[in-house]
Amino acid sequence: MNDRDAEARTTADALAEWRKAEQTAAVARRGRLAAQAAASAAEEAAEASKATAEAAKSALNAATLAETSASKTAIAARLVVESTRNDSADAESELAIADIEEAEAHDRYRNALDRAEKRQADG
Repeated sequence: MNDRDAEARTTADALAEWRKAEQTAAVARRGRLAAQAAASAAEEAAEASKATAEAAKSALNAATLAETSASKTAIAARLVVESTRNDSADAESELAIADIEEAEAHDRYRNALDRAEKRQADG
């Protein structure tokens, strides 16, 4: 092997080493980009999970307030129903009393009319 063959082999070997180093660097760059993308996705996922937790907490608070409001509304409705029933019962009693008073007044009128007709007939 002469100097030229040794130099060619050395140049070829150096070129092969360089190409291999380039490939290794390219793979490492892609790996770095993939790792950066994964880290970025993980940060976004963490932010999203925090926002979801805050939304769930707000929803729970809203549900608790809605339940409290519904309970108060049910109590108020029950009071209105009871009051309305009492008013209805009172109205029924007043109507019955008024009907009795009307019938009694009608009877008094008939009696007075009968007496007046009798006086006129006797007179």
